Amino acid sequence: MSDPPSAQTRRSTGDLKKTPPSSVVTRNGARKAKIQTRAMSAGVKPSASVLAAKKKAQQKKKQAVDTILRDPYQIAMESKLKIKGPTGFVTEPRMAEHRCLWDDKYPECPERLISVIERCKELNLIEQCKVLTPRAATREEIETLHSPAVIDMLETTHQNNDVAYLEDLSSKYDAIYIHPSTHELALIAAGSTLELVSRVVSGELQNGAAFVRPPGHHAMRAEPCGYCFYNNVALAARHALQQGVERILIIDWDVHHGQATQQMFYDDPRVVYFSIHRYEHGSFWPSLRQSDFHYTGSGAGEGYNFNVPLNCTGMKDADYLAIWHQLLLPMALEFQPELVLISAGYDAAIGCPEGEMEVTPACYAWLTQQVSCVCARVCVVLEGGYCPASLAEGAALTLRALLALPAPAAPLAPPAPAAPPAAPCDQIRESILNCIYAHKKHWRCFNYQPTYSTRPTLNVCDGQKFKHTVQVRWEGDETRPERFATRDCYPLQDDRTKREIQERLNHLRLVTELSPLKPVCYIYDQAMLKHKNICEPGHVECPERIMRIHERLRDFGLLERLHRLEARPATDEEILAVHTRKHLDRLKELSHTKLRDLNSQKDAYDSVYFHPDTFESASVASGCVLQVVEAAAGGRAGRGACAVRPPGHHADADSPSGFCVLNNAAVGAAHAVRALGLRRVLLVDWDVHHGNGTQSLTYAEPEILYISIHRYDNGTFFPNSKDADYTAVGEGRGEGFNVNIPWNKRGMGDVEYMAAFTQIVLPIAYEYNPELVIVSAGFDACVGDPLGGCKVTPECFGRMTQFLTGLAGGRVVLCLEGGYNVTSTAYAMAMCTKALLGDPILHHYDPKPVCHWSAVESINNVIRVQKKYWKSLKFQVALPIEDVIEKPVPSRGLIVKEDASSSNLINNSKNQIEHSMSSVENSMTNLNIENKCPDGIHCGTDDEDEMESKSNSSKPNEDKTEDIKTPATLVDFLAENMQAIVDEEMFAVVPLQWCPHLESLYAIPADVKFEQGVKCVSCDHTDENWVCLHCYITACGRHVGGHMQAHYRSAQHPLALSLRDLSVWCSACDAYVDNALLYDAKNNAHRCKFQEDMPWCYPTDTIHMQ
Repeated sequence: MSDPPSAQTRRSTGDLKKTPPSSVVTRNGARKAKIQTRAMSAGVKPSASVLAAKKKAQQKKKQAVDTILRDPYQIAMESKLKIKGPTGFVTEPRMAEHRCLWDDKYPECPERLISVIERCKELNLIEQCKVLTPRAATREEIETLHSPAVIDMLETTHQNNDVAYLEDLSSKYDAIYIHPSTHELALIAAGSTLELVSRVVSGELQNGAAFVRPPGHHAMRAEPCGYCFYNNVALAARHALQQGVERILIIDWDVHHGQATQQMFYDDPRVVYFSIHRYEHGSFWPSLRQSDFHYTGSGAGEGYNFNVPLNCTGMKDADYLAIWHQLLLPMALEFQPELVLISAGYDAAIGCPEGEMEVTPACYAWLTQQVSCVCARVCVVLEGGYCPASLAEGAALTLRALLALPAPAAPLAPPAPAAPPAAPCDQIRESILNCIYAHKKHWRCFNYQPTYSTRPTLNVCDGQKFKHTVQVRWEGDETRPERFATRDCYPLQDDRTKREIQERLNHLRLVTELSPLKPVCYIYDQAMLKHKNICEPGHVECPERIMRIHERLRDFGLLERLHRLEARPATDEEILAVHTRKHLDRLKELSHTKLRDLNSQKDAYDSVYFHPDTFESASVASGCVLQVVEAAAGGRAGRGACAVRPPGHHADADSPSGFCVLNNAAVGAAHAVRALGLRRVLLVDWDVHHGNGTQSLTYAEPEILYISIHRYDNGTFFPNSKDADYTAVGEGRGEGFNVNIPWNKRGMGDVEYMAAFTQIVLPIAYEYNPELVIVSAGFDACVGDPLGGCKVTPECFGRMTQFLTGLAGGRVVLCLEGGYNVTSTAYAMAMCTKALLGDPILHHYDPKPVCHWSAVESINNVIRVQKKYWKSLKFQVALPIEDVIEKPVPSRGLIVKEDASSSNLINNSKNQIEHSMSSVENSMTNLNIENKCPDGIHCGTDDEDEMESKSNSSKPNEDKTEDIKTPATLVDFLAENMQAIVDEEMFAVVPLQWCPHLESLYAIPADVKFEQGVKCVSCDHTDENWVCLHCYITACGRHVGGHMQAHYRSAQHPLALSLRDLSVWCSACDAYVDNALLYDAKNNAHRCKFQEDMPWCYPTDTIHMQ
């Protein structure tokens, strides 16, 4: 069917009166007559289907419906006193005693922990933490996950100095050495981790780090393994579950797969295990099949186990960031964990001989910072890492991120715009797409890749898609030897390699900016209150907007935590950097203009009013932004918030527009580039209206990357310009530096904005690597705004701010734009300010977040256009629609079990699906679809059989069965694509059989004809047009101008008929409708289109109008 006209707010036609009633029987009368006729029909029994429907309706009426009303400001109000809590830190110097007595070169050595502690002390990090006293885990705590036999075995080694015995015992396990103090120190490592997590869960600490050894993520229930004895992180997760935590995310970025942690929670849906590890198709240690992407969990835990296998060496920051943006963050935002545990191994860092990867220490800080935006309760537990220098730097920068210190800024490569950082490699794209494919059926967030069919019958456009082939390759060997090597069983580096690595790491230390914590500045001035609409006192762009923000910040106790900057007006030179002299002179003249003339001048512009003090307010607003930009870029402050008005992002070079006078954000960005010498400025605009002025001012400049998320409605939402669409990418040197993310539906909320951030904003922003971030922070997309029509919560704006503070060394400047519900705007600005201060942002738990299909469509459109400019957007590749991978085979150490409840639940679900599919297939098989209509004109008419006989008689000698391939029928097509229907990747549109608005229709006058080719009432379009069934005007659909929906908004005429396929859409019910009462309208259009009546396809006892 044709797409319904889309919703938008601009009016295109006036109110039109109804056609007066005629002598013809009305549809309402016809319905009543039909009911009376049936009632008077003696002896007629109602059908079984009608009785069943009535019974079902009566039962539904008896059911109690619970409506939960949630205050959209509740989370913001609860966050009032929620400030950043202390960061815990625990270690034990005695852990340096654990070493290999028979091999001095063993990589798991005391220097690992010693170097980490020394580097943290150099950066003065430990003194900023709350230091915990280490403790040993009890036997009861260990036995929650480990076998008593393992504990007994290790107890026999305590203070046992028989080196030969210890080495012989160690040879029974893979990559293990045992020291006389190993058992005691392993208990302390586990107990200290438990203590830290317990304090975080109780709320005493916000987050923390346990820098302990020996590590733990390879320690299995009944067997030590891979330098590990007790599984510190797994024990802590189990302990947190016992304390009442319901959702835990374990992130394991150690370069070796933490197979033991995976095994312990493989069937537990309360714990998501997410591992990134070197795999090389099973040839890399621990060489287990279970480390591959298609081992996703079992039983109730199916879908909760993520393996991201790295099948080559040399992975870089871009590869790990791609994993975060494409996999981890979307999943985590959907899962909404209450606690995050990080198995923090640093053997993927530069210089580690075991990992052979190229991840910089700074990258670990970026990863930690982004995880903290999802859940504030984060515990980092040391695992591997065998290059002491990169291990120490990576661990120290991770601790900095937990302390909410500015994320390290990556060095810039001159000249600007320099070549972007290394793109994600093809191998990581393969692994990420494999993971998305394996988890797509379990998570709603993985729906941005198109699909294709691997079957002979292709879907439409399958041949045009860039396809990914999902393959499982195994090149390993799971055979377990009887004894393991205990000496010289690890990779070594020669002195030259070690020297080169050290020089490289020293260089990274020098060029990586580690800014100290600086004050967050704030600016506000009463001069900006002077600009107001005297002729229209209730205008939405009013002084109360920033007054309420200031009051809310005071109420939240934020003003005393902020560094207040002194306001100043922008100079003429600063304004002329983006605006013309004519525009500036015109604004200066306002102070000498009479109020009557000011009121008449506003008609010359689009949605602008003037006041004698307008220029003073506007110049102070721009000057305030400049003050904060200078403070942040110059190092006097870390970041800042500007409560300014009038807004600016609609103002272009020579004219005001959309409540905007001077373009404050553009003035600030231009000043940063031209006066302060910055080479890359990111300007993010999340105002619900497209910042057309900012775009025009930065369209050809690569030094300013403009990214806008806005409501577009196919060009019908203000500012009503096609320049706001995703196809506008910049021009000249600025091509590729303009990114528009347009929403074509009202009602977008937190899920859609987070999707835009993870799929577009963050990948591009980290690839761009800005020196400064300026946010055009309009809050008219916030819930309750009278102009925006969206549902973004105040806390979501805070979370978006949190994500942006990971860029540019934390230099982020918030600049108020729109926002016309003063309560929503004040709360949203308060949450953003708290994010700048490093406070945790609380969130409402939504168990079923789903991104709107229209938002997914917009995001994919943006990626399709922008991926030629940004290599981080290379993941829009088609995945198979069918199940192309076999069930995972058994793997050593992995016990796959299903509890009775989960097994029964899964089996019942599968049986229902299979029964449903078989019923559909049986019904399809019984259909008889004949291709009787050779000319394509008489299909469905009484002449169809006649046309068939003529066709047959014209070729009497032709053998119809010879060399003719039977064409694919509808049944064949649906059978081929049954999985797509079940997966909701194909949809059958089922119209409503009744709509209350049908009663408002009148009989169609005889002189009204629904002709093809009539132009839209508001434009010249003729193809995708609809006819209003109330007043009979013709207007275009949503993919053109949306003028029929505009007519519905203005005239409240809900029913419209598509002239393309004769479907009827009700805008009030937001659904297609098909009822016998619509036959006359459809037949009218059918006669005009085919010059004959449309076949009657409704129940024979239904009365229709004549």
